[in-house]
Amino acid sequence: MSAGPRLWQRALQHRSFTFGAILSVLLVIAAGLSLVWTPFNPYEIDMAKRLLPAGQGHLLGTDPYGRDIVSLLLVGARASIAVGVIAVGIGLVVGTALGLLAAAKRGWVEELIMRLADFGFAFPAILSAIMLTAVFGPGMVNAIIAIGIYNIPTFARITRASANAVWSREFVMAARACGKGPLSITLEHVLPNIMSVLIVQATIRFAIAILAEAALSYLGLGTQPPQPSWGRMLSEAQTLMFQAPMLAVYPGVAIALAVLGLNLLGDGLRDIFDPRLARKR
Repeated sequence: MSAGPRLWQRALQHRSFTFGAILSVLLVIAAGLSLVWTPFNPYEIDMAKRLLPAGQGHLLGTDPYGRDIVSLLLVGARASIAVGVIAVGIGLVVGTALGLLAAAKRGWVEELIMRLADFGFAFPAILSAIMLTAVFGPGMVNAIIAIGIYNIPTFARITRASANAVWSREFVMAARACGKGPLSITLEHVLPNIMSVLIVQATIRFAIAILAEAALSYLGLGTQPPQPSWGRMLSEAQTLMFQAPMLAVYPGVAIALAVLGLNLLGDGLRDIFDPRLARKR
């Protein structure tokens, strides 16, 4: 049996990967569905229908502005995915490039990049968003930039450590003996051999990005009205905890399931790509 079918066989037998993949696919389906259909207009305010309980013409009821909860959750999934994809993409591209450069050049270049990465760890996503908000104002773009900057040091460190291990392998030494330069070796040999590590890390950072976006929106620094957001739904529900407690439960469960699915998916991918970590099932 070739490597491809064996990989898929291990994936289908891995419970964490399967459950995580199902939850992640449901998240993507919800976001994609919101592009073409929602039960009601998520931007339409109808105060006559505010705080309706579940079942009275609305599957999960309505919020304090009369908007349908299901519609808000579907569009909120789209916002979370957009922020996660772009922010993780920024960290992945920039961080991987810096990590590969550090591993290829070594010496003072590696030291400089690693010290910059250490400096970057001092500015978590929320702190970076607060600084950007003070200068440019709150918004989704600033949240994406803040979360992206937060991801760069992590990807740089992981890439550099993984690439250093590949650079010491015999096939890389043979490539150098054949006259290949650092750039050619990095693109042809190093990067393909660390892609599995980067994919796993990107999946895990995606979950963290969704949490960061929800936290920033909860604080009023992320997605701004009228764009629905799970974090802002939690913020709006906090003053109605005794009157309508389910308003906080729905977005909270959505965030928990999305993060759980991505974390399980990342855990499963790690085991699948590294047979030494594969669990007996």
